Amino acid sequence: MNLRYTVFVSLIVALGGFLMGFDASVISGVVKFIEPQFDLTKIQLGWAVSCLTLTATLAMLVAGPLSDKFGRRTILKYAAALYFISAIASAFAPNFLFLVLARMIGGFGVGASLIIAPIYIAEMAPPKMRGTMVSFNQLNIVLGITVAFFTNYLILQLAKSNAGWAEILQFNNYNWRWMLGLEALPAIIYFASLNFVPRSPRWLAMNGLDDEALFVMKKSFGEEEAKQQLASIAKSIKASPQKEKVAIKELFKPSMKLVLLISIVIAVTQQITGINSVFFYAPMIFEQTGIGTDASFSQAILVGVINLVFTLFAIWLVDRVGRKPLLIFGLTGIAISMFILSAGFGQATYQLTEKNIQDCSAFSNEAELAPMKNVEFQSDLAFNEALRKCISDQSFKEHQADFISKAISINPWLVLIGILGFVASFAISIGPVMWVLFSELFPNRVRGLAISFVGLINSGISFLVQLLFPWEQINFGNATTFLIYGLFGAIGLVFAFFMLPETKGKSLEELELILVKE
Repeated sequence: MNLRYTVFVSLIVALGGFLMGFDASVISGVVKFIEPQFDLTKIQLGWAVSCLTLTATLAMLVAGPLSDKFGRRTILKYAAALYFISAIASAFAPNFLFLVLARMIGGFGVGASLIIAPIYIAEMAPPKMRGTMVSFNQLNIVLGITVAFFTNYLILQLAKSNAGWAEILQFNNYNWRWMLGLEALPAIIYFASLNFVPRSPRWLAMNGLDDEALFVMKKSFGEEEAKQQLASIAKSIKASPQKEKVAIKELFKPSMKLVLLISIVIAVTQQITGINSVFFYAPMIFEQTGIGTDASFSQAILVGVINLVFTLFAIWLVDRVGRKPLLIFGLTGIAISMFILSAGFGQATYQLTEKNIQDCSAFSNEAELAPMKNVEFQSDLAFNEALRKCISDQSFKEHQADFISKAISINPWLVLIGILGFVASFAISIGPVMWVLFSELFPNRVRGLAISFVGLINSGISFLVQLLFPWEQINFGNATTFLIYGLFGAIGLVFAFFMLPETKGKSLEELELILVKE
């Protein structure tokens, strides 16, 4: 067995996960700037974020069949090309519609790489190493999220730099364009690196290219095991056409009621507790505490780091502690963290003193703000409503965070602890554990179809959460929005405690006897 070769190939393919994580979260630094520049409504702002998830979901439905026809590596190359096109087009977007279309192009790359990269790695890796090798993809997704937060912050710092090269590249004038365009670099690296990996041995065998399949497998398995694996693949391929195609109605048989209910609730809970509101809007949330733009972007980096560290803990613990204990622990942390976050914003007050108003004179008219002078507002909703009556919509979109930073009285540590606690709780539990459960809960015969079905539900909820968060923030307020997320987390916790079986250490056949009642 050539461990070095297998790791090398898996790491290259897993770069698709890095690009997926980067592409999904880089928008978090962009929303602050595109809202006033393109004069967006809150729903339009949400659409700029969530449109990527929409096309990613569509791509997930077709990527598998396309990779069966054209090959795993070929589809991954197309995904890399789509990432590149999306990055460049987004960076040069002249208007909102163009930006959305560019982001949607990237979404097709996200969906393809999310499905095909782990499939390729699983087909390439020896059985004893498969779990570790496939986990590279999940780790790269988390790493991509973290790097996106970091590069967004770095670009903001370069925008204020006096370095000649930074001024030539106009980081100050085109900050959000650089944030989006930077993805073109790893996309090029990914596309070029894929030339150094072989075609999937299983795909080669499926297409009658046994000699090439054996040549590739020898590099990973060794000669004897490669021959055994190839014979096993040939046997599986020969038998597969005889298998009856599973219809969607199979999932809705009475015997599947319990397992389908558990899976749908877990799929919905993973997203409806607000994880993508935090990942995709982290700087916006932090800026609402009045800490300023730079600090909000730097704290967003902490979100990425915490996510990475606790994902590693989850991978280490899931087979030691079990799925159910991790979920109960994590959902408890999710609910508590969101309640802390809600309390932090709920206790905040807002008041513009005469000095505050003078400090805002660079971007507002003091006379316009006179009705708000020394008036204490008990919520961000009341403050924003009064502010919108005093200034223009354009000024509100451009400088809302600046006004809040002057007026707010809040404990920012509560907000930071709430967000980091939430991300840690998610990353160590329902984030990665959901996919483990999906691979175990369903009977063998319907597993592929069932995972696609609940995965589609999961993506749909993710899309809605991203789309609606800016609208919720401005219409419900921060405290109520995070309270709702916390209540969903508490409901998920109660369900997991009473309804979820422990799957650790049980065979798939044992679980089928427990869960599927004929």
